Amino acid sequence: QLQLVESGGGLVQPGGSLRLSCAASGFTDDRYVIGWFRQASGKDREGVSCITSTGGNTYYAEHVKGRFIISRDNAKNTTYLQMNNLKPEDTAVYYCAADFKPLPLGWLFRPAEYTYWGQGTQVTVSS
Repeated sequence: QLQLVESGGGLVQPGGSLRLSCAASGFTDDRYVIGWFRQASGKDREGVSCITSTGGNTYYAEHVKGRFIISRDNAKNTTYLQMNNLKPEDTAVYYCAADFKPLPLGWLFRPAEYTYWGQGTQVTVSS
C-alpha cells in the first residue's frame, strides 16, 4: 500500500510563496505518476500539476502555469510543489495523489484515475 503524506501548507500573503512536499512510503517501486490536486471550500477537486515517474514530463493547469513548479526526488521518495506569486483564489486544501498505471494526457487531471491519496494540507492566501 503506497502511503502519501503532504506537508508545507500554511497561511501566506498574496504574492508570497510556499513549497508543498509529498512524501511516499510503502512501495519500493517508484514508477508512479504523481498529481497535485486542490479543493476549495464548496468546490470540486481540481487538478493543479502532474509529474511522470522519472520526472521527465510535467504538466500544469492553466491557472497555475508560470507560478507553480512541480518536481520529484525519487531518491527521497518525495515530490514537491513550489508555489509562487500566490493569489487568494489559490486558497484550498492541497492533495497529492499517485497511480502506477500509465495515464493518457487527457486523464492526468482526473481525480478518479488516482488510487492513492494523501490527507491534504491547507493553503490559505490572505492579507
